[in-house]
Amino acid sequence: MVKPIKNNEQYEDALARVYTLMQKNIKPDSKDSDELEILSILIKEYELIHFPVPKPNPLEAIKFRLEQINMSEAELSEILGYRSRKSEILSGKRKLNLTMIRKLVEKLQIPADVLIQAY
Repeated sequence: MVKPIKNNEQYEDALARVYTLMQKNIKPDSKDSDELEILSILIKEYELIHFPVPKPNPLEAIKFRLEQINMSEAELSEILGYRSRKSEILSGKRKLNLTMIRKLVEKLQIPADVLIQAY
């Protein structure tokens, strides 16, 4: 029977069980597939509470996203308005304003909650 994960030992046991289940050729809507789904949800919730991942720095998120989508900094200038503004923002001399954040969310699809953080 699947139970809530309350400590690291139970967490490790759940991970081991998920690994075992993933090695099987599980059929959809089977007892094993249901167990795997439930354990995955429980593990995710435990990890969110006990192993939170900090949000990235807004400037690092922009640079990472540019690299990810193979966009040049010159193209970023078009989104932000001016080449000098882009340089000031990426160097940390100028902060993002609301209009810039909206454009970055729309064009680069970086979550707003990442971009509005203090840096």
